Amino acid sequence: MSTNEVVNETKEIRLTKKDLLKSFAIWELTSEMCLNYERLMALGFCHAMTPILKRLYPKKEDLAAGLQRHMEFFNTENQWGAIIPGIVISLEEERANGAPITDEMISSIKTGLMGPIAGIGDTITQGLVKTILLAIGLDMATKGSVMGPIFFFITYTAYILGAGYFTFFQGYKFGRSAFSKITNPSLLRKLTDCMSIVGLTVAGSLVASTLYITTPFVLQFGDTAVAFQELFDQILPGLLGVITTGIVYACVRRNVSIVKIMLTMTAVGILGAALGIL
Repeated sequence: MSTNEVVNETKEIRLTKKDLLKSFAIWELTSEMCLNYERLMALGFCHAMTPILKRLYPKKEDLAAGLQRHMEFFNTENQWGAIIPGIVISLEEERANGAPITDEMISSIKTGLMGPIAGIGDTITQGLVKTILLAIGLDMATKGSVMGPIFFFITYTAYILGAGYFTFFQGYKFGRSAFSKITNPSLLRKLTDCMSIVGLTVAGSLVASTLYITTPFVLQFGDTAVAFQELFDQILPGLLGVITTGIVYACVRRNVSIVKIMLTMTAVGILGAALGIL
């Protein structure tokens, strides 16, 4: 190899354990400290990615693009959900070294995983671990032991840090090992499409299960009464929720302020209730 070839050879950028630990610490301590109605945990996710992106992208424009990439809507359970930034970090590392990983692929993986992982994490953390540890701690406290709250604090903190550390680094390892098996562009496209489908399915189920809008309005024609809600249900169950979601989505795409959208929805709800149509 000639001298010029050595000089021009691109040096790979690889993350160190220190880089990963710094990102994990930020994720664990701050990912749920900056929630907002517009993007929920997006700012926390982006904050955790900051030391990684600074390490991988020395050029200011690449760093800015990476920060913008991770400011998209994101929400999951904090401990088990740490597997997602772990996977994404491995993808960003490969991308920085020339791998054909697109913004769409990273976004699809985050969107596709955040719902299912949140379901698993909330069930285990909130429904199982916290309940058991609280029960033990409360039982000790009601019997006069000062160790009750101390026991809960120590054991729950150990669980949070242990579960978060394990899932974060397992996600990083999984991402690196999985990437070596999916470097074929057609497989990347299939993976992106599959994660997009999962993400859209999760989003659709959330609309159907959490945004159920009904109307009690009945139109009277002599002896004939038309109940609008029954009519809507025949067309499509949850139709009003779907329409509302579509309107809000269109407003967001047009860069309408989230505060304006919320105030408008509040005003429409109050007016609709006063007129007896909501």
